[in-house]
Amino acid sequence: MKLTSSFASLIVCAVTLASAHDAHLEARRTSSLLISPPGLPKLPTASAATAAAATVGLNLTDIQGDIVTGMTKNRETFLFFGIADAPSFKSKLRSGVLPLITTAMQMTKNSTQPTTLVNVAFSHTGLGALNVSDTLGDGAFTGGQLADAGNLGDPGTSHWVSQFVGTNIHGVFLLASDTDANVASTVTAVTTALGDSITQIYTLQAAARPGAEQGHEHFGFLDGISNPAIQGFDDSPLPGQASVPPGEIIVGETGDPFISQRPPWAIGGSFLAFRQLEQLVPEFNKFLTDNPIRAPGFTDQQGSDLLGARMVGRWKSGAPVFLSPLADDPALGADPTRNNNFTYALNGSSTSSSTDQSRCPFSAHIRKTRPRADLGLPENTGRHILRGGIPYGPEVSDSEAASNTTSTERGLAFVSYQSSIGNGFQFLQRFWADNTGFVEQNTGFDPIIGANKGANRTVGGLDPTDPSRTITLITDFVVSRGGEYFFSPSLSALANTFTV
Repeated sequence: MKLTSSFASLIVCAVTLASAHDAHLEARRTSSLLISPPGLPKLPTASAATAAAATVGLNLTDIQGDIVTGMTKNRETFLFFGIADAPSFKSKLRSGVLPLITTAMQMTKNSTQPTTLVNVAFSHTGLGALNVSDTLGDGAFTGGQLADAGNLGDPGTSHWVSQFVGTNIHGVFLLASDTDANVASTVTAVTTALGDSITQIYTLQAAARPGAEQGHEHFGFLDGISNPAIQGFDDSPLPGQASVPPGEIIVGETGDPFISQRPPWAIGGSFLAFRQLEQLVPEFNKFLTDNPIRAPGFTDQQGSDLLGARMVGRWKSGAPVFLSPLADDPALGADPTRNNNFTYALNGSSTSSSTDQSRCPFSAHIRKTRPRADLGLPENTGRHILRGGIPYGPEVSDSEAASNTTSTERGLAFVSYQSSIGNGFQFLQRFWADNTGFVEQNTGFDPIIGANKGANRTVGGLDPTDPSRTITLITDFVVSRGGEYFFSPSLSALANTFTV
């Protein structure tokens, strides 16, 4: 049941903010600020989202837009900041920035999308700096990501961006648009409005990859296919797409497992887990080249491509290896009605086989992070997250490719939204990706994001010709550069709790 109480002031504020936003919504866009690569789920239309929200009482004009947008951003800047003067910050946030904050409802139609999406989230220390002392009922958020590094498999913080090693990051602005100029202009507008009430601690600029690689991460695989549909926002999930109660992603809504522990102002917010994940692309490609799967009739290139696909669980096109075990199928990968429509079970079973890895290894990245029928059907795991990441850094240079060595950093600005970091991001990393006994004994680590504190990682099931064979990875192809945990409040909370 949804959290209820006497929230008259919050409701009035939400209506006022919605009206203010409507007043600013000139039809200034004819094309979306988002990308829409083939194969990825699309956002619902405004009418569909409105109808869906009415069924559960979800206030889409009060929820920040990035929470529901997913991995479809074109250009994005993450501006991490400290609060230097709390009273000044509150005043300037209310007058100069709050009118710019983008809502979920705005993102459903091109004409209501702003020139640049602007969202804001606060760390636990940021809440303290603003004298917001309520406990939000999330231990990982309260402790911060620095204290969580060991649980996530990071080898200490030696590889972390120095600005993440500490507790002086109070918040982050997320600014996304379709051009670098739009983002830069809005960054200037926000920082000018806030003036010396903040200190700019760290900035990360990110962008979708160019041309045919749009929507693909730097290893080359289409990313974001498995994002769930949030009930009350998207009530028409695609075949195979998880449909989750809003409270798995949005705090205080139906399905929030800790609903009784939330303060009233937290309703409509979401916990944001941010990770800067460097990808060693030349080294990853060299590993595939050196270790092709020796299947009958396969060339070395085909064997290398198959190894990469089985490590991820999908071919680069997005086609799942479970449905296309031996070769890529670009038409399947580009079809969102088919590329997610599988469960790892055969012949209509409600559970998968505990031994058969011929179609997909238990260790494959997408199987580790969404095991589907491995845990039985229906898929009520309570462990879903909404991923909103975006690549950062340049394309691999010719010299890097020739030397098989990374010289310029690139990777994924990982973002996930969930109503519980402990049930969401942290759990998926700690108890699934890094757990060598999940789903079966001797499964090994997730070969993509699994981490063993810098030590070697064993991975099982990658070779379909010998599923019992284990492969030892001596290189982490994804290297944690650190991050932080944040809370993204509703617009009414920003007005009533964070600016007064």
